[in-house]
Amino acid sequence: MTLNVKERRNKTGTVLVATGEINSETSGSLLQALLPLVREGKPLKIDLTAVTYVSSAGLRTLLVVYREAQHEGVAVTLYGVSEEVRFVMSATGFLDFFETGEAAAAAAKARAKAAR
Repeated sequence: MTLNVKERRNKTGTVLVATGEINSETSGSLLQALLPLVREGKPLKIDLTAVTYVSSAGLRTLLVVYREAQHEGVAVTLYGVSEEVRFVMSATGFLDFFETGEAAAAAAKARAKAAR
């Protein structure tokens, strides 16, 4: 299976939409797409809704992106993490590195409630 990536830019940052599998064959191209976006210094959202599988090579790629984002002071948020991918990332501890869209939405809801 292949991996397709598309990016959308707006005033608040960039969204990279990934479709397919992130494995040893595709992780290099994903890294090549993500690192320049991180280095731009704007918030980055990675939409994994259509990602069906993440191998150890894919996890390593996400770890490299996380480390670079920390170095650059860039927020990276994962969205649409499927149960299968979430399980792999959670079991390996990788999910703890990233903010997820669900967590971001819950935090925004809590802030709105506290502001009332």
